[in-house]
Amino acid sequence: MAAQGFGRPLPPRVGPVQLRRTIERLVLHQIDSVNVLARAHYLPAFSRLGSYDRGLLEAAAWGAKRERRLFEYWAHEASLLPLDLHPLLRWRMARADRGEAGWKAMRPFATERRAEAEAILARIRSDGPLAASDFEEGRGTSGWWAWGHTKQALEWLFWAGHITTATRRNSFERVYDLTERVIPAATLTLPTPSETDAQRALIERAAVALGVATETDLRDYFRLKPEEARTAVLALVEDGELIPVAVAGWTKTAYLYRDARRPRQIRGAALLVPFDPLVWERARTERLFGFRYRIEIYVPADKRLHGYYVLPFLLDERLVARVDLKADRQRKCLVVQQIGLEPGAPAETMERLEVELRRMADWLGLETVRLPGL
Repeated sequence: MAAQGFGRPLPPRVGPVQLRRTIERLVLHQIDSVNVLARAHYLPAFSRLGSYDRGLLEAAAWGAKRERRLFEYWAHEASLLPLDLHPLLRWRMARADRGEAGWKAMRPFATERRAEAEAILARIRSDGPLAASDFEEGRGTSGWWAWGHTKQALEWLFWAGHITTATRRNSFERVYDLTERVIPAATLTLPTPSETDAQRALIERAAVALGVATETDLRDYFRLKPEEARTAVLALVEDGELIPVAVAGWTKTAYLYRDARRPRQIRGAALLVPFDPLVWERARTERLFGFRYRIEIYVPADKRLHGYYVLPFLLDERLVARVDLKADRQRKCLVVQQIGLEPGAPAETMERLEVELRRMADWLGLETVRLPGL
């Protein structure tokens, strides 16, 4: 939890420096399109810093080139990442360019359908930033799985590093441009490490972010393959960066990051988005907290146990409740659709949860909080 940035007092004011430190600590912010509360990439910083100006994150991710501090790419999933990780992911881009990475439907654009992708790339080069809907064939398509051929080609170009996200439109549609027109030259000219060195560096960054973790936990952070992670972990152990340890209740060997901070206790409270790196690996969440957590967005309403968009509530060193939240922007109300307390939740759970709900409502510009049954 200390490695993830919990246990520190909330800063009285959050500016670019505090946000940058949080981004560097977590390494990535996962992007998700669901907007029932707030888009997922905004929440991890709020959970650790409290109220902050979301415009700071937007400027770092999609602002003017000179302001850019982040770029989009496939890391854990679709993610915002610090610019210094770009060289560490070029091996993945190169694999996609050869048709060896990315979703199966897009891989033909690396080979027999490459001319189609090159034509789309040429249009972006001549016309400037474009979204899938700017292409005739792309009009009318929506949703992750309603992709036409143009969107598939664009996503292959994105995986392969030929284009990247220039900005996002109001519907959160990705607008693409040539990578060299978006990412600063100082980043693009950084040396490209070998695959082995890059994967080792990624595992090290994951170890810093996790504090103590199994090999599976470490490789999940950047979705490396088992053999890639194993090689990197062994090298880091040999160099003393990772220390093999036993954790009570864990059946697998864990690895402690050499410089991990080990506070005597953690105090604080936070609502965690389902895609927060503290809880996104569900098996790890269960090992750490005894908290079985599944997102139920795709579960039929009558079969949901806890709700549509459920945030775990972190209180000191435990996950003590589940809160199904929705932002009713028209009525300016944070709607608490359901609260489920965990067995043994402390007596002060509801009181402290209400404080966090009020803090979140204020941050989202919502005037009221409506609890279940009211």
